[in-house]
Parts: sequence; structure tokens; C-alpha cells
Amino acid sequence: MSALFGHKRGAFTGALQDRQGLLRSADGGILFLDEVGELGTDEQAMLLRAIEEKKFLPMGADREVSSDFQLLCGTNRDLQANVAKGLFCEELLARINLWTFKLPGLRERTEDIEPNVDYELDRFTERTGIRVTFNRKARQRFLAFAASGEALWSANFRDLSGAVTRMATLAPGGRITIDVVDEEIVRLRRSWPMSPMTADDGVLAMILGDEAAGNLDLFDKVQLGEVLRVCRASRSLSDAGRTLFRVTWQGKKTANDADQLRKYLAHFTIQWDDIRKKSPERMD
Repeated sequence: MSALFGHKRGAFTGALQDRQGLLRSADGGILFLDEVGELGTDEQAMLLRAIEEKKFLPMGADREVSSDFQLLCGTNRDLQANVAKGLFCEELLARINLWTFKLPGLRERTEDIEPNVDYELDRFTERTGIRVTFNRKARQRFLAFAASGEALWSANFRDLSGAVTRMATLAPGGRITIDVVDEEIVRLRRSWPMSPMTADDGVLAMILGDEAAGNLDLFDKVQLGEVLRVCRASRSLSDAGRTLFRVTWQGKKTANDADQLRKYLAHFTIQWDDIRKKSPERMD
């Protein structure tokens, strides 16, 4: 409340001098309120009046002050849903929702990942005085994962910044190795438990290896993950083939579903024995 609307000296314990507040500071200019959805109901009501009447009452003040500013707001919440839940003022949303622009998340802007990795390494150097770099394979491995469909980046650049900071801190001799990258990828996967591919990713990595699994396109990752799920639950290659090609197989005099499945798996250099050896299910 004080940060937005200011206060008078003595308005509360610790208020040793007047504070102008952000709304007064923005008079004649632009005020950007990030995470506007986090405002409490009292602040929302005061902000609505400040927008409509260009007047508000600082904390502990007897007289209103005025400020004429343009307002920009940012949020990662669904404010319409919050209105329905009674968490956000409908009138305030109507006033601030004149123009709305959706900013794509980091996972939708994968071309921004590599330059920001370098930027975060430079920031690490500024903070610590230690210059850290990737070795070639480690950099390729991390960038491939970062741009893949399994990297949710749910906290956007905060996630990326944290990942780079951790890898730089753990880098032996100032060099980020592929082992450091693989450890960070495991940590990131665990931090995104809502990923629809989390379960399949473990199977893919177990059978293909972390590097090969990380280099799969999202299309192949989803399709192959489901194929392996069926294979792991089947007793034989033929059983898995019949399940996977059931519609195609119906009405045919001779079925080649096992051969089709064998060829599909071979495309990823996977053999039926590879699945049997690495599966907890019995596949006699």
C-alpha cells in the first residue's frame, strides 16, 4: 500500500518520513505494475479510483493527492478466472483490459535461449569474478534439451537463469562438462512434475540413453514413448504389434504387424531384446 500510494510521516511504526509512492512518481508519465494480479482487494479498490478520478489518499494523509499517468500492467495469472473466484475486482479488470498483449513464454521463443545462456554466464562472471564456459558437447547437449518439447520452462527466464547459475557453480575448473549438464537436466525434469511426457522420458532415456533421448523431436518423443509403453506391457513382439496395428490388422488375411513394429523400432536402433532387458514386466 505504501509503495503504491505513499504515506505520511508517522502513518505507521517505522514511517520516519514522507514517502511519495509509485503513483505520485509516475505523474505525467507511465507506471508499469508487474504481477498486478497479486494486489490485495484494498489496493485494487484504491487503484481503480486512482485510474478513474486520478486521485487517491496516501496512508496517514488527510488530503487527497492527484496523479495523471498511463498504466501498463503485467500478470501471469488468469484475471478473468480470478474475477469469477472473487479474487480480483471486475471493474478494475475492465479498466486495465483496454489492450491486451500475450507475451510468449520461453518455450515458445527457443531462439532466445542460446543468447540468454551466454548472458547469464556473463552475469555469473560479473558477480563472482570467475569466467565459466561450456565444452562443445555439453553446450550442444544443454541447448538441445532446452529447445525440446520436454523443457517446460514454467518460470521462463528465472528457470533458465537458475539452471545456468547452478551449472556454472558446479563447473570443475570453470568448464561446464556434459556430466554437469546431465545432472542439471535431471534436476529440471524433476522440477516440472506436470510435464505430460515425464513418465515416457524416463523410459526413453533408459532404453536410448540420455543423449539420444534428448535429441528426439517432440513428435518422435510422444509417438515412441507410447510405442514403448505398449511394448513393455506386452508378452511378445507379435502381441505388441497386434495392439499397435489392431485396426490395420483387422480384415487382412495375413498380418505383418510384428514386422512393422520391428522396422519402426529399428529406425531408432532399438531391438525387442533391448526392451525386454530393461523392462520390469515379464515378456516371455
